[in-house]
Amino acid sequence: MKLRQSVNRRHFNKTLAAAAMAAALAPFGIVRAQATKLKVGVLLPRSGTQALIGQSCQKGVDLAPEVIKRVLGVDIEVMNADTESNADTARTRAERLIQEGATVLVGAFDSGHTSAIAQVAEQRGIPHIINVAAAPQITEQGYKFVFRNFPTAIDLTRNGLALMGDIFRTTNTVPRTAVFMHVNDTFGQAMSKGVGALLPRLDFLPFRILETIPYDPAAKDLTVEVSKAKATNADFLMLVCRLNDAIVLRREMVRQRWNPMGIISPGSPGLYEEQYTKALGKHAEFAICNTVWFNPKSEMTRMVGAAFKKRNPKDELAFHGTNVGYTFDAIMIAADAFRRAKTADPKALAEAVRQTNIPVANRMSLGGPIRFNPKGQVEGNLSAAIQNLRGIPRVTLPDEYAEAKVVFPSPDYRRS
Repeated sequence: MKLRQSVNRRHFNKTLAAAAMAAALAPFGIVRAQATKLKVGVLLPRSGTQALIGQSCQKGVDLAPEVIKRVLGVDIEVMNADTESNADTARTRAERLIQEGATVLVGAFDSGHTSAIAQVAEQRGIPHIINVAAAPQITEQGYKFVFRNFPTAIDLTRNGLALMGDIFRTTNTVPRTAVFMHVNDTFGQAMSKGVGALLPRLDFLPFRILETIPYDPAAKDLTVEVSKAKATNADFLMLVCRLNDAIVLRREMVRQRWNPMGIISPGSPGLYEEQYTKALGKHAEFAICNTVWFNPKSEMTRMVGAAFKKRNPKDELAFHGTNVGYTFDAIMIAADAFRRAKTADPKALAEAVRQTNIPVANRMSLGGPIRFNPKGQVEGNLSAAIQNLRGIPRVTLPDEYAEAKVVFPSPDYRRS
């Protein structure tokens, strides 16, 4: 009898200790059973002013489970949510995804939306892996559950400006002046601060900015802003934009017959998007965006490209470079962490994400190995000069990744 009581007591104590350990490991009282499938809540602006870009990112989401299952052997259940291009909606949808069982969040392209989601993730103790968002402050808050495999605005700007120097050297051109136009949202303001901080220190760039003109990304009419930019008589337009405003702006340039040497972005969406080319036709040609991109020569891009073509037979992966590449990589980071952690417990998952070390050969986007620093930021992401040539965005620099030669200035820039 005493032996049986002793065994029962030991068994009870072990059970109690295991339960206590599980409760301690589960942050904020969230206790989850051992999972065989990773539930990923993906937040993107699938409607509203940024809908086309959100839908472009979604193409990377849709193919991720198939490719990642083949590469890592991890089963993924995607739980989609629409931020509706609104930060408040992003916050409430993030809460809902967590309540519905998401053990990791991915998103949300826009820096303002992403900041809102990051706050929810940190409060609830759920890992948040950012696909695209550059505002530096997101990873400067001391968060423990927020991770970003995307350059900050300052890094994006630094890489973009350096590529401008490469463009000018490669084409033997020396533009002396630029007018800088940028969206006035969270991202655009961060990029503007980056340009203001970096440009004076880069003495290898031959130009100076004559005027900086911010504008509303939701603007339907940019007549005044374009007229003001044209009046500077700057050699080229340096542009930080989104998609819809980029189309409005370019149409207004055509209407006002303003033909600078070219349009170059130091790093923003819009110019390489499919809708930009569809809406503008020949007027989309020769625009250059120096931005993060997928490696056109990597094995991972080949695999993702095949899956993309299978799902989108009439579409081109090149129109969705940053959107698909970085969204896919974000979900792959989550799956890799789940594979190593062997659990969907949020705290264990976050620790596994913190220990991420994905080699260059296993990532889709350009850059070094995917490793997070103590702030949850990946360093060493690379940019490329992407130019619209014959209706398709192509990598033109750096040379080792180039698919075509860069063209600058635009062949028709002297027309008025």
